[in-house]
Amino acid sequence: MKTPDPTITAESSAPNKRNFTATGRFTGTENVRHLRVIQALMTRPLPREQLDNIAGASNGPELVAELRRRGLEVECTRTKKRDRDLFDCWPGVYHFTQSDRRRVNYWLAHRKQGVVA
Repeated sequence: MKTPDPTITAESSAPNKRNFTATGRFTGTENVRHLRVIQALMTRPLPREQLDNIAGASNGPELVAELRRRGLEVECTRTKKRDRDLFDCWPGVYHFTQSDRRRVNYWLAHRKQGVVA
């Protein structure tokens, strides 16, 4: 069985990466699960298991997909780990790009003012 290349992100292996990434502004959210994930990703990268725990849900990849549909990129980098049986595995770690951080900060600044951009 072929092991994945750790230098390839999950989305970059897809033929049309631009379909998954944000090109405009972040439309915002009032979903409390989204807000918890955004707050955590603003401070550090998160593996899926931690993302699930922070969100309070067991479908972190769908939460990330929802954030992507709202205008964020939320990259997923594959990292090499060993599972409990000492087999190599390649779990994903989610993180914000610099443009994600700018989009979220812009949205937060305008959200606090009561202006929806």
